[in-house]
Order: sequence, then structure tokens, then C-alpha cells
Amino acid sequence: MRTPANIRRFRLSEAFIEPYKTKEVPWGPIGYVTYKRTYSRRLSEFDPDAAGSEEWWQTCKRVIEGMFDMQKQHVFLLGLEWNDGKAQRTAKDAYDRLFNLKWTPPGRGLWMMGTKFIEEKTAAGLFNCAFRSTKDLSTKGGYLFAWMMDALMLGIGVGFDTEGAGTLTIHEPHYTNDTLVIDDSREGWVDSVHLLLDGFFFGGKVPKFDYSAIRPEGAPIAGFGGTSSGAGPLKELHASLTEHYTERIGEPITSVDIVDTENLIGRCVVSGNVRRSAALAMGRHDDRLYLEMKNDQEKLYHHRWGSNNSFHALVGMDYEWHATQSQQNGEPGYIWLDNARTRGRFKDPERFDDINVAGFNPCVEQQLEDAELCCLVETFPAMHDNIEDYLRTLKIAYLYGKTITLSNTHWPETNAKMLKNRRIGLSQSGVVQAFNRHGRREMYQWCDQGYEYVRELDEEYSNWLCIPKSIRTTSIKPSGTVSLLNGSTPGIHFPESEYYIRRIRFSHTSPVLARLEEAGYHIEKDAYSPNTMVVEFPVHEPYFTKSKKHVTMWEQLEIAAQYQHYWADNSVSVTVTFNEEEAAQLKDALEMYETRLKAVSFLKYSETGYQQAPYEAISKKEYEAMNKKITPIQRMDTDGGSGTKFCTNDSCTI
Repeated sequence: MRTPANIRRFRLSEAFIEPYKTKEVPWGPIGYVTYKRTYSRRLSEFDPDAAGSEEWWQTCKRVIEGMFDMQKQHVFLLGLEWNDGKAQRTAKDAYDRLFNLKWTPPGRGLWMMGTKFIEEKTAAGLFNCAFRSTKDLSTKGGYLFAWMMDALMLGIGVGFDTEGAGTLTIHEPHYTNDTLVIDDSREGWVDSVHLLLDGFFFGGKVPKFDYSAIRPEGAPIAGFGGTSSGAGPLKELHASLTEHYTERIGEPITSVDIVDTENLIGRCVVSGNVRRSAALAMGRHDDRLYLEMKNDQEKLYHHRWGSNNSFHALVGMDYEWHATQSQQNGEPGYIWLDNARTRGRFKDPERFDDINVAGFNPCVEQQLEDAELCCLVETFPAMHDNIEDYLRTLKIAYLYGKTITLSNTHWPETNAKMLKNRRIGLSQSGVVQAFNRHGRREMYQWCDQGYEYVRELDEEYSNWLCIPKSIRTTSIKPSGTVSLLNGSTPGIHFPESEYYIRRIRFSHTSPVLARLEEAGYHIEKDAYSPNTMVVEFPVHEPYFTKSKKHVTMWEQLEIAAQYQHYWADNSVSVTVTFNEEEAAQLKDALEMYETRLKAVSFLKYSETGYQQAPYEAISKKEYEAMNKKITPIQRMDTDGGSGTKFCTNDSCTI
């Protein structure tokens, strides 16, 4: 049998690529800046003599070639049929549709696909999100948190539960005089945290940590990309965990301990990058200690912002207390886990093939088993003239998602779930724009027809690749950074306003900041995350009909339910905004939609209590005043982007 080294790499011809080098890209208002900040890799990674960073045509080439090469490797290794002519035709169509922003891989794919890191290290970096249960905490101990930290450092957003509460007692570690020089790697950081936590969970040995081998702040990171945060965040994490658990010695671990531990880890990981939130916690509906933990403002601003906190809701339960909490601060979120376990699309009959679902990813668009990952793919129906054109794009998006399931990670338990389920999440963004362009009824028909087409594709390609059909294929993610590329509204959400400020986060070491400051953008320190800067971009919404402020809570819920009915066999991620008059109706809304949704969260439209919100409505006059101070950036030479560090989006960052 041939080995990967013997198989000729899949490549697009230079003749095909050449016209795209000078072709105009249909960027949104802040699309190019977002791309250069986040997804443009250093050219020296691929050519030691090259300077600067990728332009869009090069990123598209890297992604498409990486995608089809992964298919080719799989097919040749299994001795299956490969039609190079057919593959080239499909790849060219995929390239053109990606270049014109009709679809995109997830941010993970734009950043990591086609890199040596994926080939030589682990393909885990291509996946958006994961879920990890703590039910086995008493036996697996610190490994569960080490797994989550490992995933976070690879850019994977992590959902987790509090099922391990009460299953072990906190011990005093056995501190030794040995010294552990922490390796300057992701693995080195993770192993040190694993060791420290097992000291408290099982009374294990904890050596003295030596941080001298960790590269200094700002140094480039080969392979994964981005820049180092230095040893500071890890030192702080070790100190915070030690302080937290030392006070808890002799007591049973609680749900709050579990969430705090993950939040402190998330704070460490985010310290050198650009995302605010990376996780979703899922607790029990009757755990008041857990449900009220964000009321502690000091701890909220220190680390508890690091997760969106939800709970396992039960159909038929009394929502009175929980609805009152949601009215105040937007949490908790509601997850009907039993709906996820027994339903695909709500249009279809009950199905029990996904009965092992244990939780959700951070933004609840993907139901997952314990240790399972998901790959999300973005499509933009408003960028298409008709259903026929959209279906062709949907085929490409499906192929990307299915291709990612051919890869393996460095976690055996995860590979077992992936090989079995082959779960993907084909999403739509700019849905409100599509409503405005094509009509709401028409879009529901697109959803229904598109879903059936995807199932047909899955039958065909699963047979060709000799792998199981995907257990679930479609979802609606809220979309954040990727939707900025072509200026789409995020997921199914309405725009903030016709004119608004969009705040984007940058590592304080990002070379893009100097260029933005030179161009006249307002920049300030992040109030939540250290080593992070916030840049304000004025935006005009070109497809504007109605803002969040003027759309009712009930209309938002109905759109989510319709997409759960016609499109999503995973879940629809939706943060429903409500006004003062609607606040008292949250309980009624939950009772009415508990059998039509798998998850939902609520957020009061005004007075959110969060500084530097991702969106802020402004007037036309304010927009024009901000715009006058800005010189548009047509081209930007940088040393490369920072990568998408977390599976995050609008609901997560709020």
C-alpha cells in the first residue's frame, strides 16, 4: 500500500490561479483588515526567502489544495478510485466560490488548513469546538482539565458540564524539592497543569516549576502561528489554581470549583491572544450555587467571563426563577438535552441515533458526545442569485466538512467518536440579509431543499470514501469573525443598527495595530483580557430593514424555530434580545418553545452591564464623524495574522 510520502500532492495550476492575483475581492466594510489580522499567515512558513504575509488568493489556494490533498491521501491509502480530472474541476469551483466569499471554512480552516502543523502534529486544530464531561473526574482527575486546556490552546472552543461535582475530595499535594523545567510547547504547559491539579485531586507529587525555557513575549510561534505570550500567563494560572484549591483542602469538589478551574485555564490561554470567551459550562437546573456564580462581580471580571453558563433544562419544568435570572444578566442559557438526543430537524420524526449526546459546544449549535469534536462550515445564501447557485456552493461546503472528518487527532477517545459519527455542521450566515433579498418563505424552501440535497450528497460521498454517513450535518452558528469578511449579518441575528460600532480584539503585540492607528481608528485596552487591545470600526449595514432594537423577542424565537424545523439537524444558536416590556414574558416564551428548540439564550437589549460590547448602535451623524477620521486601508503588509484562537462568535463574546 502506498504511504503519504509516495502520493503526489494535489495542486491547482498556476494558469488557473494567475487571474485571481489581481481580481477584486468582495470584502465587507472591515473584511480585509479582519482577514489580515486573523487569517493571513507568514509567507516565510512556506518559502524561507519570502517576506510579508498571504493575500487572499494565496490563502484560498492553501485551503483548497489542503482540502483536496486530504481527500486524495485518504483515497489512495485505502486503494480507492481517484479521478483527478473530476477533482480538479470541483477544486476550481471550490476556489472560485471561496475567493468570492460565497462560502468559507471555519476560521480554524482558514488559519490551519494546508499547513505543516496539520500534517506533522495533529489535525485537531482544524476543528471548531468540543465537549467534555466531568462525570469521570474521580478517576481521570486533572487529565480532563488538561484535555480542555490542550483543546483551547489548539483553538478549539470547549463545552463542559459539572457532573463531576461531589465525586472527589480536595487533597493537600505532596510538594517535592524536584524541579520541572516546563517545555516551551503546548504540551509542556498542559502537562504542568495536569500535574498540579492531580496534586490537589489525588494528593500527588508536585515539583517546583521552572519557566526559564519558555520563549519571551512577542516571539513568533512556528507551526501553529501567532506570537508567544511569554511565561507570565502560565505562572499566574499555577498561582491562581494553587490559591483556589489550597482554601478547599478537605472539602468535596463543587460545580463552582469545576467552572472556576476551566475559566482560570481559559484566562491563561486567552492572555496572549484576541478572544474573550472560549467555553460553555452546563450545570444542573437546581444548582443555585452554580447558577448564581457570576453575581460575584470581582470574580466575574477576573475570570468568570470565560464561559457562557447554561443548564440542562427539562421540558415541563418551572422556568420562573431561571427566567428572572435571565432578565437580569442574560444568563443562564437553556439547553434541552433530551430534545437533542431524540430529534434531528423538528420537521422529521424522532430519531434515536444520537442518544449518546452529552452536551454542546460553546455556542450550542453542535450537540456532541463526550470528547467529540465538530467542524463547522459557513455558507452565505444572500451572496447567491438563486437556489441552483446556492446548492452548488452547498456541495462545496459539505465536501469541506466531510473531508475534515477524514483526519485524526492525538486523542484516541476523540478519534473513536469521530470515526463513528462523522458529525459536521453546515451553517448559514447573513440569514436576515437573505430574507431581505429572497423573501422569508423562499428561504425556508431553500433550507428544506438544501437539507435534502446534503443528505443525498452524504450518501454518495460516504459510499465513495468508505466511511459512515454523518450522524448530523446542518446547524446555525452565530458567526463572528468569518461573517465580517463579506459583511454578512451574523447567523440568524438581526444587525445592531443601520449604523454601529463593531469592536474587534487584537493581541497587543499584533503588527496590525500600528497600521490601524496610522489609519485613524480608535484603539483602547480591553477591559476584560490582559494583553489585548480593542479597535472600533464604524459600519453601515447596506441591507438594513430592522434592527435588534425593533425586532420582537417572539419574531426572533420563531425564526430560530423555523430553522430548527427546516434546516438544522444539530442545533440553532440564537441569543434572543428582549426589551423592557418583554422581560416578564420570558417564562411564557420558554414554555411555548421548549418543544421546538434545542437551546436558547436571552439578553436584554440595553444595559447589558458589559463594557466594550462587540456591537454598539450609533447615529448616522456619529458614523460619518468617525469615518472622516479614517483613511481606508487598501493593502497591508504584515508579518502574519494571529489565528482564530477560539470557537467564538457574537453570543459568546457578549
